Amino acid sequence: MNHAVLSLPMVATPTEAQAKILVVDDEDDILDLMEYNLHRAGFEVVLARDGVEGLRKAEAEAPSLIVLDILMPNMDGIEVCRRLRQSAHLRQIPILMLTALSSDEDHVRGLDVGADIYLSKPISVPVLLSQIKALLRTQRRTEEPPDLLRIHDLEIDRDRYLVFRGSDKEELRFPRKEFELLYFLASHPGKVFTRQELLDHVWGRDVYVVDRTVDVHVRKIREKLSNIYIETVKGVGYKFME
Repeated sequence: MNHAVLSLPMVATPTEAQAKILVVDDEDDILDLMEYNLHRAGFEVVLARDGVEGLRKAEAEAPSLIVLDILMPNMDGIEVCRRLRQSAHLRQIPILMLTALSSDEDHVRGLDVGADIYLSKPISVPVLLSQIKALLRTQRRTEEPPDLLRIHDLEIDRDRYLVFRGSDKEELRFPRKEFELLYFLASHPGKVFTRQELLDHVWGRDVYVVDRTVDVHVRKIREKLSNIYIETVKGVGYKFME
């Protein structure tokens, strides 16, 4: 049974047309549907039928974006996502999870291991394509000239996506969205941002994610960095310490 609806695809821009999409799913009908519509939209498509093959093809193909199922044999999508985010040269690839699991717990779990977008099946092809294109646009917006931010006892290296703490330069690594959220807040010390403002600045206005996404990412940052840097402003949002 198909989980998406065939529809006329939107036309890709020249930059989008150069993008390579890796689709990892164990259902042949989903792979066929995705391949057909992504090709029609102008993308290059690579397919993988389980998590192990997905990791191997991510290494070999260096895709621009990965569409990842969760429930798969050999290795599920949660573990695939975790390993991608632990890889020095694959961790910045945007990941869109597309799965039949639709509970809040599943949603948070997927984002918690590093997915940029979590969508539940069934989903229409136009909506899926719009999310893929929005994620690619967001990725391009983050590819800016290198920046090195020094604040308090932190050194935040935007070029290498690394954070160093203290005089001994303790190295801390963060998944891409956690890093971008930390960098954005640290770039504006003392300024309070609502959750929606943080979603707009870090995830982009074109990408649909829920407010709790920010809370999940702040919690993960605090677990690695401690609670002293990002302050919760009750009823409003968050700010970085001045």
